[in-house]
Amino acid sequence: MLSNNAHRPVDDARGRYTHISTDSFSDDFYHGPRRASSRLAALTTYPTGIYKASVTRFGRRRGPALLCFCCLALFVTTFAFHRRFLSKQKAWPAPFGSAHSVAFGPEELKKIWEWEVLSGHYPSTRPVPAEIGFTSPVKNPALPADGTHRPHLTQDGAVYQYTLGTGAQRIYPDLRNRPPEFGHPPRPIPGSAADLDRILEQCDFDTGKYVRDCHEFLRMGAGLDDVARLRREGVDDLRYVYVLDGEGDHIAARAQPTDTNTTATIRLKTADNWECELPLPSHNPNDHRAASCSEDDPRIFHMFWAGPFTDKPYMAMLAFLFTQNLGLHLETPPSGPPYCRPQLWLWVSRGPADTVPSATAEDDMRAELRSNPWAAPFLHPRFKDVIQFHLWNTSEQLDSIPELKDDWRHLGNDFLKSEGALAKDRTNGGKPATDVTLDGKATVDFKSYSKVPVILSDLVRFVLCHRYGGVYLDVDMLFLRDWEELWGWSGSFSYRWAHEDNYNTAVLRLRRGSALGTFLLRTALMNGLDFHPKTVSRYLQNAGLDKLLFRVPDALFDPGWLTCDYKKFLWKQTFFQRDRPPHPPFTDFDMFFNTPLEMSAGPSMIGFDGFFRGAFLYHYHNEWWKPFDRARYWPDLGPRFADAERMGREAIANQSSTYPVGLIANDKQDLDWATVLKRTFEAYVRGERPNMYGEWMRW
Repeated sequence: MLSNNAHRPVDDARGRYTHISTDSFSDDFYHGPRRASSRLAALTTYPTGIYKASVTRFGRRRGPALLCFCCLALFVTTFAFHRRFLSKQKAWPAPFGSAHSVAFGPEELKKIWEWEVLSGHYPSTRPVPAEIGFTSPVKNPALPADGTHRPHLTQDGAVYQYTLGTGAQRIYPDLRNRPPEFGHPPRPIPGSAADLDRILEQCDFDTGKYVRDCHEFLRMGAGLDDVARLRREGVDDLRYVYVLDGEGDHIAARAQPTDTNTTATIRLKTADNWECELPLPSHNPNDHRAASCSEDDPRIFHMFWAGPFTDKPYMAMLAFLFTQNLGLHLETPPSGPPYCRPQLWLWVSRGPADTVPSATAEDDMRAELRSNPWAAPFLHPRFKDVIQFHLWNTSEQLDSIPELKDDWRHLGNDFLKSEGALAKDRTNGGKPATDVTLDGKATVDFKSYSKVPVILSDLVRFVLCHRYGGVYLDVDMLFLRDWEELWGWSGSFSYRWAHEDNYNTAVLRLRRGSALGTFLLRTALMNGLDFHPKTVSRYLQNAGLDKLLFRVPDALFDPGWLTCDYKKFLWKQTFFQRDRPPHPPFTDFDMFFNTPLEMSAGPSMIGFDGFFRGAFLYHYHNEWWKPFDRARYWPDLGPRFADAERMGREAIANQSSTYPVGLIANDKQDLDWATVLKRTFEAYVRGERPNMYGEWMRW
């Protein structure tokens, strides 16, 4: 029997025995923990009993396997019910419901593929999915007839996976300035095209490619490194820009596929799940040698903006003027082949969902633009042919789309979804809304939900590109170079969602009235007009159409994303890219607006030419509340736009500006990247410097 001074062995947390004195313990030391231990033992008895019963009933192998399956089924079912009844989505996960239904059957999907290829919208050598089931080769006018092609048939000889090129030869020229020109890169060759297949080979980080190396490849292949051209070996492999039928020759007769006069029909499902036929337009392959605008491929950049006009759309428009081939350095810009003048259309939202604008909405919009310091400069007659403002009208736009006009109102209160959740569920905590009327139909009161414009913009981009053609860009993007070569790529494209196998439709190019656009609009309609990028990704993947929408590496449009993706910091790609980051080496999107001291020597010293050189765009990801230039928070465009500057200064003086900023007597000694870019673009408009291609604006 132990005395008061005896020591009792106790098992500690590491499994080792120690000796503790019993002097300081009462009977609770023995009885309390024993009671807790007995309860714990009782709890552990149930799983042990279930395990033993499964082994006894089904055997040592099948018993545990069946038990694991039941546990997994219980977890998945619990998750599904939680998502359907307790989460904001209020929708079953995709395997449990029709959250991502596809509006077409296998034969219709095959017709969509065939229509896109015959129309010259598939300039890629990547294989067609075997599930599409082509039993004969499809002629492809967007691929060269004399190119080296892979075997067309699958290994079992059942279906054709590779299209048959019938187009002109591709020539990959060496792009550089010739003496005496030096100091600025050359404009791209009119009618040239970027080979996105070659770009993917050099820029796909899944294969261990660095964003930095991708940008060097993009610079060298397009001649953007002209000022600092350094000797390199094997530069022929870095060429990705091509012309057809020889450099400068863009008017050779195009190859015509057979059956160009046929009109295909595809059977569609309506909101009531009955089928009807919708005709597709006749195949109309582009003349890819001509850079002139065509009806199904106008050079329009679409942007969408809701709320007061700020320095964010202002900067997007200035970057457009600074980089694109607009002919502003000429008194009379050329017109007609081979020149095609791009335009930027800014679609302005003035209502919660813009379903029934007032009769004076257009005039009200113009008046607001004239009185806004950030918008007024772009109403100048010098920009009337390259920048246009349009009022967004949801009802008018959806009624103009054959794929939507007869059915979108049937959605009623389910109008507009995002990742399976209604707009109201994703924005204001799911609170009830007061119904309003859309041409006599009940729907949601969008005035209650501040994020509806964000969700609406997911729809806007697909509607605009399908109806008008062109490219949609989010406003929080800045042009960094001429888009001539991307216009030359005759297919549709978006770009990758960082490390994920999804699209980010912040950049979206669809051909006007295309079969691919028809598929996307109808499928989204069946899913409550859900156009969230991740949902659209699933539409395309489930239907085997994802290769028709080329997924461009994000180094081209979002060069900082892989190093700034802090939410996914555990993904190896974030660390991998930070080993050899691009320039500037951002690790957070805030560094663009508030550049850290350790990298603050670069912006003022190297300026625009050193900012992600080679990329086509920079995406700063929704930093709406951060001014580009706190010290000069107004349009600083010179005497021609004195009224805009006056309005901007008055807004600050009256403290009525969007951002809480004031006049700062002294600039920061080290300017931020955002400030340097703003002042660079403004200096071009003032006539104090040329644009990135050495062209001076003519007034």
